[in-house]
Amino acid sequence: MILTVTLNAALDVTYGVDSLRPRTSHRVGAVDRRAGGKSVDVARVLAGRGRAVTATGLVGGPTGALVREDLRAVRGLRDALVPVSGESRRTVTVVSGDDGDATVFNERGPQVSPSEWRAFAGRFAELVREASVVALCGSLPPGLPSDAYAQLVACAAETGVPTVLDTSGAPLLDALGARPDVVKPNAAELASATGCEDAGAGAERLRGLGARSVVVSSGPGGLLAVTAEGRRRAVPPERLAGNPTGAGDACVAALAAGLADGAHWGDVLSDAVALSAAAVACPVAGDVDAATYERFRTTVTVEDLHAPQPH
Repeated sequence: MILTVTLNAALDVTYGVDSLRPRTSHRVGAVDRRAGGKSVDVARVLAGRGRAVTATGLVGGPTGALVREDLRAVRGLRDALVPVSGESRRTVTVVSGDDGDATVFNERGPQVSPSEWRAFAGRFAELVREASVVALCGSLPPGLPSDAYAQLVACAAETGVPTVLDTSGAPLLDALGARPDVVKPNAAELASATGCEDAGAGAERLRGLGARSVVVSSGPGGLLAVTAEGRRRAVPPERLAGNPTGAGDACVAALAAGLADGAHWGDVLSDAVALSAAAVACPVAGDVDAATYERFRTTVTVEDLHAPQPH
């Protein structure tokens, strides 16, 4: 079982418009509402690929109830979300039909009390004993300490369960000392966290601070992995137009699955690029296009760059 953690779950609302233009009104065409938050999308992708997955995290209020109702309809996905008194957030994504670009509006999320955080940490300690891998993704809601992910990664490590972490800023930096197995920033998040414009140097800095492996996503540029085995770059065969908002979550799903299977890094990266591309081809985060995945998974280029740096 793969356990996903969404501390700032959301109800994702996606609007389709003909063309997104500032300072004017728009007539909305297609509307999609579904449970969201980065790890919820990871869980949805994993369940869609036939993986046993449990989704935990924090939800509250009528919006949280809608999140839970939606998740219960996903075959193969177990709901282990923990209630809080505050109202879960909504996110709004506007997808422009003329160019396929997406514009995203993210609310902050509910205020979480210290007692609610302690209750969740206790529940997590129970769930992690059943897991083969834990994926922890997304922002922290107000009220949580910036080392919240560090606490959860350390708990998983004590149980011998590997972790994949996808967050940014202080929660990312604070978690590194707990030694997450895989950290997946995008290029902008990596530069912000390390001050390094060069992705390879930035990834090495995160490894020096405690991350065992770092996978950097750069959109259509593919993935750079810096691990104990060295550096590898995985590049898609072509650039796709579409909605990129779920691509990073699909990448994390592939990384978690590869970690659970003990797969070779080259195979993991190839699958991650293909699954990310398959997510871009879908208008809503959490979905993947099977035909795109099958087309990409055998055509991704994976290149060994050079030997690892000592840490």
